[in-house]
Amino acid sequence: MKLNERSLAFYATCDSPADNSGFLYKRGERHTAYHRRWFVLKGNMLFYFEERESREPVGVIVLEGCNVELCDSAEGFAFAIRFGGAKSRTYVLAAESQAAMDQAAMESWVKSLSRASFDYMRLVVRELEKQLEEMRWGLAGGCGGSRESPGSWKPKPSGPERSPERLPALPAVPPKENGCAVWNNVLGAEQPPDPSGCGGHGDEGNPRPPPLPPRRRVSNGEAVARGPSTFC
Repeated sequence: MKLNERSLAFYATCDSPADNSGFLYKRGERHTAYHRRWFVLKGNMLFYFEERESREPVGVIVLEGCNVELCDSAEGFAFAIRFGGAKSRTYVLAAESQAAMDQAAMESWVKSLSRASFDYMRLVVRELEKQLEEMRWGLAGGCGGSRESPGSWKPKPSGPERSPERLPALPAVPPKENGCAVWNNVLGAEQPPDPSGCGGHGDEGNPRPPPLPPRRRVSNGEAVARGPSTFC
């Protein structure tokens, strides 16, 4: 695998957040002695520096196709990074024995390194997709149909709805006799006409009858004059 050294050095020392960092003892295959190094885990790359303030990493371990497991070592709380293959290299790391939280530090590193590979992330994504699909099926089976929002509900009218076809037709123009309209043939003739109204159409569009002419009242003198004479 060919890697760009400048890009790796920049990525190792940039301000991007690290998944884990701290001092660990590293033992090589050629040199069995342990060396204290500063380790920084970013993604699936484990960088190690000579000192914490170093500007460039001494090396990098690409955590793909490897297993992280505990191992027996003279140093307490040691674990190994083993790659598959006959000629693959094995890295043995150990937490600082002088630290009060050496057991917790070792467990934290083992957990972080085990979850750093791309294969592990792929398994996590598949599991999350499976859980999401099960949740969707559960919601689809429990709703039992389409749901209406609370604001879309409208009260139904209590009385029967009248369709436009069932509305009463407008009354026809009343017939005329001797030039006068006969209002007794029109619907609603039992109601007396409104003497205060005038001809034309009412509020509902129905024609109103014309006002009746006032009756002429006869005075007593005219009645006596027109009646049969009572004088002898």
